Amino acid sequence: MLSACPPGSYGGGTGGLLERESGLGRMWVEANLSMFAAMLLAISVVALSQFALYYWRAILAGVAAQPVSDRVLAAANLEVEGMKGRDFEKLSGLHELTPELGPSGGGGLTLVRAYYRIVAGLGALSGVRMPAVAEWCERERVICARYAAVQMDRRLQVNLALVAALRSC
Repeated sequence: MLSACPPGSYGGGTGGLLERESGLGRMWVEANLSMFAAMLLAISVVALSQFALYYWRAILAGVAAQPVSDRVLAAANLEVEGMKGRDFEKLSGLHELTPELGPSGGGGLTLVRAYYRIVAGLGALSGVRMPAVAEWCERERVICARYAAVQMDRRLQVNLALVAALRSC
């Protein structure tokens, strides 16, 4: 049988030492485990949000890179080479006027319109002080305008195909 610890020593190991100092009786890692979990969750949410934003931006740029038909450009009174960021308002207005006859497959401009406003606001704030940011904002606004033109062209193509199908019946 082991004898009791001599007076002045720390009986019970680390738990006894911590109990004397903090009153908790457990190690620091165990006490802050919930803080580690909260930090891990926060970092994961930020990383997932960043990935989602980059993915959405890649889809936006991919759609905007597709060719725009002459019908859409003529309806908006635009040229492909001369498309500016400010043309987004005109194209989104025409997009709203174009009826969607086929099955709803997305193609709305709600998120793009919000992105356009954020980028336009950033461009207005950067102005003359940060010309590189202002140029980037204008390029992003042109991408938004091209996206709206492509979506309007897609909607027109679906509508023309439905009208042709109805005529053949």
